[in-house]
Amino acid sequence: MTDMLDPLQIKTDLEALIFVSTKPLLLEDIKKVFTNLQTSEIRDLIESLKKEYEERSSGIRIIEIAGGFQMATAPESAATIKEFYKIKHTEKLTGPSLEALAIIAYKQPVTRIDIEAVRGVNCDGVVKSLLEKNLIRIVGRKEVIGRPFVYGTTRFFLDYFGLKSLNELPKIEEFAQKDMLMNMKLASGEGEITPLSSEEERTLSQESGAAETTPPIREEETAAPEGASQETEPPILKETTDGH
Repeated sequence: MTDMLDPLQIKTDLEALIFVSTKPLLLEDIKKVFTNLQTSEIRDLIESLKKEYEERSSGIRIIEIAGGFQMATAPESAATIKEFYKIKHTEKLTGPSLEALAIIAYKQPVTRIDIEAVRGVNCDGVVKSLLEKNLIRIVGRKEVIGRPFVYGTTRFFLDYFGLKSLNELPKIEEFAQKDMLMNMKLASGEGEITPLSSEEERTLSQESGAAETTPPIREEETAAPEGASQETEPPILKETTDGH
């Protein structure tokens, strides 16, 4: 497919491939598309793209990470993007999000399958939203078939609900949903939890906040989005309204 493409078109297509990739794009994977190009030629074209972004002071950069190439926001834009996330995080959590968050908070570390077994519905969107809001994080993998990610709450989760530690969570018995939580069994089965590898952590940190094709934020490396508390009465947890 690359026989008739001119160098400018190849560079344009390279840019598009890096943009749509959800993880760092490896040179060997690019080579599978541009079969007539040498790896060194592909790298030269990417370096040319990187230079173009930098010379025009673009808000987007192409960075090399985890052995591949990925788009990221310019370090100079970090403060503006963090402000945007503050606004975005004032959106109220939905009932399904709060229910899933309660399951994670009380039973962590849990897999997505564990959450879905309790709620009875697919939780991909809910988990993705909670990750974007920095209320949960991937803490490792469970050593069962498929080695699924396991999730736990973040420091921001505590701030968000005005808690000093997880020990301050209300007792399960206080909730109407207590039976759901007390009788919950791990659908993923018993298995050892292993931490993420350093490369997995680097890749995930770059992909965090990248939903809706939004590139990773760079403040030299990665600037974690900040959030603010919301005023809503969830079915499981009660959010604070004192600015935490």
